[in-house]
Amino acid sequence: MRRYPALTPLLALALAGCAVNGDPRDPLEAINRPIHSFNESFDRYVLKPVARGYAWVLPDFAQSGVRNFFSNLNDVTVLANNILQLKPEQSTRDFLRLAFNSTFGLFGLLDVASEMGLKKNNEDFGQTLGYWGVGAGPYLVLPFLGPGNVRDTAGMVVDTAYTDLVYNYDNLSTRDPTMALRVVSRRADLLDAKRALDVAALDGYEFTRDLYLERRRSLVHDGNPPPLDE
Repeated sequence: MRRYPALTPLLALALAGCAVNGDPRDPLEAINRPIHSFNESFDRYVLKPVARGYAWVLPDFAQSGVRNFFSNLNDVTVLANNILQLKPEQSTRDFLRLAFNSTFGLFGLLDVASEMGLKKNNEDFGQTLGYWGVGAGPYLVLPFLGPGNVRDTAGMVVDTAYTDLVYNYDNLSTRDPTMALRVVSRRADLLDAKRALDVAALDGYEFTRDLYLERRRSLVHDGNPPPLDE
């Protein structure tokens, strides 16, 4: 937690446990809801306008290049976690994706690997912990970072510290703008999805929570999760 002092009190509360509210997966709802509201306000007034400006200014091919570049860097995290999960076939495909996209794809600006049939995998250390039987723990919403749980938050810290090539770049004058560009690019990709979510959800907090938990559960089990207990 040396690099993430702000997460320490939140994780301490989660690990200590609180009185269970309506959903047993979310005993921290009284804390999570205000943080969710803060994140929504930040998104509405800061991040979404920046993302809309980014999408308006940059042509589609440039946005695709930025997206591919960061996806290629993320394949380092994917590869490391597939190795940790003892998945040789997926690890081989991840390595080949990195090799082809970093060379023939001009440092990842072009996703030539997908055109060759090497589809991108989705793995992180939170999924690795789940693969080896670590429970998800309470649902946990973090300021600016959004929905998560105790296991995935710990996994995010490990991934960021060891396999995130952007975060671990030593030149701060280059690293910080690059990290900001990654955030804006991701938000721009979600403009339509977020708009649909806002229209469909009666309770945005519950909708986001349930969607996140079900998606993460599916990812941990590679799309084939076991039946839920009653």
